[in-house]
Amino acid sequence: MQLDIRLLGPVELRAGGRRVAPGPGKRRAVLAGLALAANRSVPLDRLAAMVWADVPPPSATANLRSHAAALRRLLGDRLVTRPNAYELRTQPDELDVTEFHRLAENGRMALVRGNALDAVPALDAALALWRGSAGEGLPAGTTLDNRWATLEEQRLQVFEVLTDARLAVGRHAELLPGLREHLAAHPLRERSWGQLMLALYRCGEVPAALAAYRDARARLDQHLGIEPGEELAALHRAILERAPDVSYTRPPPVIAVSPPSTSDPAPAAETGRMVPRELPPDLVTFVGRTREAGEVSAAATGRAPAVVVVTGPPGSGKTGLAVRAARAVAGDFPDGQIFVDVAYRASVTPAELLARVLRALGVAPADMPDSADERAGRLRSLTAGRRLLLVLDGVTSASQVRPLLPASPGPALIAVARRSLGNLDGVRRVALSPLAEPGARELLAALAGAERLAADPGATAELIGLCAGSVLALRVAGSRLATWPGMSVAALVGELTAGGSKLDLLSYDDLSVRASLAAAVAVVASEDEVAGRLFELLAACPEAPAAMDRAAAELGESTERIRRAMEGLVDAHLVARDSSARYRLPALVRDYAAELSTAPPEPPSRLVRGNPFLTLLARSG
Repeated sequence: MQLDIRLLGPVELRAGGRRVAPGPGKRRAVLAGLALAANRSVPLDRLAAMVWADVPPPSATANLRSHAAALRRLLGDRLVTRPNAYELRTQPDELDVTEFHRLAENGRMALVRGNALDAVPALDAALALWRGSAGEGLPAGTTLDNRWATLEEQRLQVFEVLTDARLAVGRHAELLPGLREHLAAHPLRERSWGQLMLALYRCGEVPAALAAYRDARARLDQHLGIEPGEELAALHRAILERAPDVSYTRPPPVIAVSPPSTSDPAPAAETGRMVPRELPPDLVTFVGRTREAGEVSAAATGRAPAVVVVTGPPGSGKTGLAVRAARAVAGDFPDGQIFVDVAYRASVTPAELLARVLRALGVAPADMPDSADERAGRLRSLTAGRRLLLVLDGVTSASQVRPLLPASPGPALIAVARRSLGNLDGVRRVALSPLAEPGARELLAALAGAERLAADPGATAELIGLCAGSVLALRVAGSRLATWPGMSVAALVGELTAGGSKLDLLSYDDLSVRASLAAAVAVVASEDEVAGRLFELLAACPEAPAAMDRAAAELGESTERIRRAMEGLVDAHLVARDSSARYRLPALVRDYAAELSTAPPEPPSRLVRGNPFLTLLARSG
């Protein structure tokens, strides 16, 4: 008996050439779940999770057996009973999902080979199989949701590959209506914006192409708070310059079609799943943090909840360490790795972060839940039991992280923060200290060359001291030496100690110690006005240790309020507390604070003598 099972739209079944009604929604969900795992056993517990959004009722097994019996009357011996499981046997051409993948891959490969004329009909045929949304009409909130989301993402990708093929054969004008309609429904697809810009440019519509870029930029900023990527920006520049040969093509994405393993509750690769691989490149010059990176990797792959927070001072190399650790265990997370750069923006809401992660998992903007609670629920449904790694870089508070915490075994989360996020329970924390002298020397040698350091060991030691264990400062210093082969280490030290602002020289290209410290101070001040004023007070004489009661009197606050503000500065690594419970500014923070001070440029001792409050600070313990 020939079967025809259609999931790319409302679930439909044809058996022996005639259309038959599978039955109510839960029975159609059983059919869909078995079809997506065709020719493999699906345990009853996994099948139940595909049918019921919440905890399956006590009667779930009996209900599933009843649904299976009804389906067997339609499917005959194609539906096989296994011990506590069922298996649906199909041929490759009997499931529209399989046919969609076959046609899409044929079209993709034709385009890769440079045969766009053959690619167009294959990709057209793949999209023609769609009759609506994947799994339309089935119960929502089940483990099938991530399958449908993945298929919808693949549909968008096939549309974009088809658009590339049509651009390649010169069908620019006929693309425009469909592209505009596509972008109206999916306004955050950068690739589609680039295709629209290119089609308009090739039609001679230069102003319209530039307007499309402005629209894309506005949408990305409005919804994600980001700028267009480099590829889209480069296309924009080429159009502005009226370049004769403008292109905007990328290798067509490979559609993963590996069938799922149904013998365990968390399949590594499900039918049609697009697996996000978003981790940034690893640092070539990663030194001095091997132990900490190992701790992060172990925590991410350890017992649930697998959540680890990497903390440390501004510029201590937290992001590089997190990426190194995540890449080391990426193979343990076959369902994907998602990287989100929060960039220490306190204004980024949990709802925005949830939307970003859900998009990476294939949730289309049109299907995005409205509230943060609904988005968090959708995320828990999509990631339940999946081996998925999420890295959040530059979070400012526990509230940004909490809705994304794994709710079941399988997913793992690495959060990078300047603060300890102490009100997150049950997480492993890995705190980075300033890089020790051997690691600092190794990093400088990797960047500038060991021979240059060996030529002047005294100056090298002084340079390491000036960088105060800051990985960022060491990278800037090493990059300056690497860029200027004729500069000796002693010459760089001389410039750093010449009397001007050290931080001017500890900025290079997009690396800036000053910018890193300024951002850290701004975040603290935006969240705690008293802490911001306290830092300004400390900046007036950064060499003086702080006394709580003196600061309270100066700022008109209670001693307890000042203590809380000071602890906040300590947690943000802007103030250090020594073993005698005295508070001081770390070396580079002290340099930055000195720039903020409105006091005259006098030596610290004279400044203290001239200010009664600072004199008390200097005497306090």
